[in-house]
Amino acid sequence: MKTATIPSLRVDPELRQAAENVLRKGESLSSFVEQSLRANIERRRLQQQFIDRGLAAREEARRTGEYVIAEDVLRELDAMLNAAKTR
Repeated sequence: MKTATIPSLRVDPELRQAAENVLRKGESLSSFVEQSLRANIERRRLQQQFIDRGLAAREEARRTGEYVIAEDVLRELDAMLNAAKTR
């Protein structure tokens, strides 16, 4: 597979130094930037999926007229959290 390049990035010297300060042994700044780019792409993809599911749920609720009271959801989440803590 042929590789491509990402446009060069101009940053403040402080940002570059901060990035260099957190590099792990054997890690290059280039590999750190690539990993950061991959992680942010995945995060945004997951965020969009979350939004899409929320919008679909909203439409389903509008279509069916079935809604859940927020307090009921929070109560159930608290119960799940407490059960997980006691394990």
